[in-house]
Formats: sequence, structure tokens, C-alpha cells
Amino acid sequence: MVDIQVRNLTKFFVIGENLLEGLSFEIQEGECVAILGRNGCGKTTLFNILTGQMDYDDGEVYVNPNKRLGLISQIPKFPEGYTVENVLRSAYAGLMKIRRRMELLEHEMANGATPEQLREYDTLTNRFQSGGGYEMDVDVDKICNGLGISQEQRDQEFMSLSGGEKTRVNLARLLLEKTDILLLDEPTNHLDLRSVEWLEQYINAFKGTVLAISHDRYFIDQVADRVIEITDGHAEFYSGNYSFYMDEKQARFDLQMKQYEQEQAKLRQLGYTVERMKGWGINNRTLYRRAMSIQHRMDRIRKTERPKTEKTMKASFGEKEFSGDVVFKMKNVSKSFGERTLFSDVNLSVEGGERIALLGDNGTGKSTFIKCLLGEEDCQGKIQFGPTVKWGYLPQIIHFAHPERSLYDTMLYEKNCTPQMARDRLGAFLFQGEDVFKSVGTLSGGEQSRLRLCMLMDEKINLLILDEPTNHLDIASREWVEAAIEEFEGVLLFVSHDRYFIEKFAERIWLLEDGTIRDFPCGYQKYRSILEHEAAAKPVVSAAPKPKKEKPKGGTKDSEKLVRRLEREIEKQEKLIGELDAKIEAASADYQELTRLLGEKEEAESVLLELMEQWEAAQES
Repeated sequence: MVDIQVRNLTKFFVIGENLLEGLSFEIQEGECVAILGRNGCGKTTLFNILTGQMDYDDGEVYVNPNKRLGLISQIPKFPEGYTVENVLRSAYAGLMKIRRRMELLEHEMANGATPEQLREYDTLTNRFQSGGGYEMDVDVDKICNGLGISQEQRDQEFMSLSGGEKTRVNLARLLLEKTDILLLDEPTNHLDLRSVEWLEQYINAFKGTVLAISHDRYFIDQVADRVIEITDGHAEFYSGNYSFYMDEKQARFDLQMKQYEQEQAKLRQLGYTVERMKGWGINNRTLYRRAMSIQHRMDRIRKTERPKTEKTMKASFGEKEFSGDVVFKMKNVSKSFGERTLFSDVNLSVEGGERIALLGDNGTGKSTFIKCLLGEEDCQGKIQFGPTVKWGYLPQIIHFAHPERSLYDTMLYEKNCTPQMARDRLGAFLFQGEDVFKSVGTLSGGEQSRLRLCMLMDEKINLLILDEPTNHLDIASREWVEAAIEEFEGVLLFVSHDRYFIEKFAERIWLLEDGTIRDFPCGYQKYRSILEHEAAAKPVVSAAPKPKKEKPKGGTKDSEKLVRRLEREIEKQEKLIGELDAKIEAASADYQELTRLLGEKEEAESVLLELMEQWEAAQES
């Protein structure tokens, strides 16, 4: 069954310049489809058209009228004084109305009920139960726990929340509405890693239809059945997740380029023949007619369009030479706000060339940790930098001292460069033509990040600190930033929830959790396998079967037999643990196999410990 169908959709904001032009696609019931495309290509406009918030100029749009559709994009307005709990419960507006009527009937029937009242109450009870009224509290708690909405936050006024917190609460409300078709516009923005992973599990278990706009490549890989890319107002289709999309897109580019080059070679050869025959045919009508026949053949040849290559930023970080071993040291560093301790007794040392990801849930203090490191926040303890260290910093929230200035003027004043240098640097970051005269305050979040990176990359630095560097960037822009970082040979310290970015760059991970920082000297996949093993080890240890303690039946001879038997079993168990160690080392790249083997080793060590206790008891007897 088709849930969404779009045929020849056209939408323009400026006459003669179509944002969407002849866009056509179908979404089947139960599919999860990712919508990709550069910022400004019309993805959010498409969602607004599907929900009826925006009209279109031509074409047909069909959304299954028997299905409930929900959009997580703009934050709806709620009455003044509404708490987060009120916003969440608004998902059950219909059920709450039924409950109020039931309570009124209960009050009226307290001193005796009429048959009509009993019938109405019975009907309302059935509707309340079938609508999930008795599971409301459980569902709200489940969604809030998954998205990291604490009970304390649920009691806050909705309007007092930050933009990211409002987005998260609105996502929770949408999920509680139990819609049949979910339209998700950048759903992972403002979510920490734990919440994103929970959302992935939710979507994969969701029986309805999902249409998601996202620049989170790892998220698309986990949830998407297929990909629709909007390019020049049209749709390109890929029958797989993001990894499939990347491989298939490159394969299509290579094939189109090969066809184009073959056609051009053939046309050049035919063109050369035509020119020669025309020259020979000046006095020979037969040769001239043959030349014209070849010319007509050339006109009929289907011309393959030359595949377009993305414009790329040609920029790199200016690097300052680093001498010495230690970039910075932290000794007994702590930070508190009133009675709340963000982190305490942090002792870390960073050497040249390291690439470190600082991870943790939202609100744990990652950005504050960075500000303490850079001296922007006061803290207890000692932080010492190497004498030749010069750092560059890209904050999560970007501010410009003079937002009224144009990009061009900002470069001239703040970077003290010549007009030509300003043009060249901005052009390297795809700010070209009239774009350089836009005022900084009118730029989107992604454009502001790109401008700040443009200003940062020319500085001579050997320590690069990035706080959520891929926020607000489309996939192409993320790849540009990654290409520049790959060439940077200094120390990289970054905060990110972009797992694709983390997996690509992190060689060491700091986890800020419960007021402490755990140091993992490994990449993201191994870090995940360690956490999974720790989570799995707890039930494994408690459930590990323990061999029954054997007591000597009496007499020295029986005791000696028991000791010898236990020694043989201990030897076998130690041999088994040695074999598991070898398997664990061989499976270091396969985190699922590694988790299973570590669980087996934990169980085997538990059995060995029990055997050792029995051996000691037998020795004493």
C-alpha cells in the first residue's frame, strides 16, 4: 500500500527559478526512507508541502488519508505556564477528554446510576482502554527515559528550556502520539549518543512509515531501507542505506563519465571524418552527401551529459611546529556549580599527534570542560600547556563581535588581510560572488560554522579544539571539514555526537560520566565493545554456574584423591582461559565476537575461582 505519492511536484519562490522541479517518488507502507541533499535543495520545503503547511505550484501530492501523520520540525506553541509534562500529555488530548468525562460520570453515579449513564460509562471505558489510556504513564516514562528527559526537567516550564531541549521534548510528544507516518527533520540534532541509539532502536521496531531528513550518516546507515537524494529539484533513488548510497553514487558517476568520454571520442572521430570528406567533396557530390549523412548520424547520437563534480573547499589548517613531548597536563582539575559537581580530580596528559574525542551525555559538562581547559571558565586544580603550544578553537555556539558586517569586511578587519587574500580565502570555502557581501548575522548556522572555520584554518596552530564541528553542516560540508582535518598533523581534541566523525578520527576517547573522566586509549569501535562487555558482564557473573563444593568424605586417602582431582580440573580450567585469551586477541576487530568471548572468559574465571576455594578447603582437611 502506498502511504505517500508525489508526482511532478514543482515549487518556486522566485519566478523562473524552481526549487523543486518535476519531483516524483512513492513511499510504501512500513518503509523507512532517508531524504538527502545539500542545504537549501528543498528538503524541508517538501516536508511542509506533505503536511499541508505550504502550497505548491504544480504536480500532485497524495498522503494516505486513513493514516495519522506527524512532523518533528517546527516547535508548536503551547499556552503560557505549560510544563514539559503538560506538553508530553498533550499527545493524549483525546484520551484525557474521555478520562475527564469518565470522572464526571463517576461523581454523578456515586449515589445511584441510570441505565443511560452505565451504558455511556461502559462505552467510554472501552474506548479509553483500546486507545491505550491505562498504559499512558508507562509509555511516557519509557519515552522520557529513552530520550534522556529527567523527572526534574518534566516539572520545568516548557518555555524555559533551550532550543535543543524543546526539540527533544517535541520529539517525545510526537512519538507518544503514535502516528502512522513519521516525518523527521534532523531528528538527531541536539540528542546525545545514548538518545540517538535509543531512537534508532525505536525506529527499527516502529511498524509505521518513516521519512527522515538527516545529515547523520551513521544514523542513516542504521535505520534507512533506501535513500532519495534531491538534486537540482529532481529525485535520485538508491535502494539501500548510506553506505550503499555512497558506493552506488560513485559507481553511477564512473559509468556516466565512461559513457560521456566514449561518446566524445566517437564524436571527435566522426567530426574529423566529416571535415575531411567535406574538403574532398568540393568537386564530388557523392563524397559531400556522405559527409552530410555522417553529420546527421552525429546529431542523432544520444548525448550523455558530463557528470557534475561537487565543488570542494581547498583549504587546510596552517600548522605551527611543536617541540617537546607534552601538549598539556591536567592535575586534580575539578569544576562545580554550587552543589553540583561536573567533574573532579581529573588527571590527564596529552602528547603530540594524539586525536581525542570527549564523549558524554548532554548536560554532563563537556563544553564546560573545554572552556576550563582554555581558561574561559574558572576551575580548581592545575592545567599546564607546553611552551610552544598554540591552540585554535571552534565553539559549539558561534558569536561574531560585529554581525552587521559582511563576510568580506569581517575577513578584512578580523584577519588583517588584503582584499585579494580575503576573496581567495572566502572562495576556498565556497563563499563566492555576491555571497561575500551578505551580513554575517543573516547566515545560517552551517554557514556561520563554515565562516569561522575559514577564519580558523589560516592560523598557525598545533592544537585544534572543536566543539560539535559538524552541527548544522550538510553531508558535503562535513566531508570538506573532515578532509581538512585529515591533513592536520597536530593534536585534535573534539566534542561530537556524530558517530561517523568520531569513528573516523578518534584514537583515544575520554568519557565524561558521573563526575569523572574515564580514559580509553582506543578508537570508537573498541570503546563500544568495552562498554558492551561491561554491561553484559554483570548478569553473566551473577548467573555463572558454580560447581558444587565437595567436602571430603573422611580419611586422609579420600582427601588426597580430592586434592589431585581438583588440581587436574584447575589445570584444565587454566588451559581453557589461555585458549580464550588467544581467541580474544584474534577477534579484537569483531566487537560482537569479542563480547561473546569476554563473557565466556568471565564465566570460566568464576569457575576457576570456585575450584581454587575447594582446593584450599581440601588441603586444610
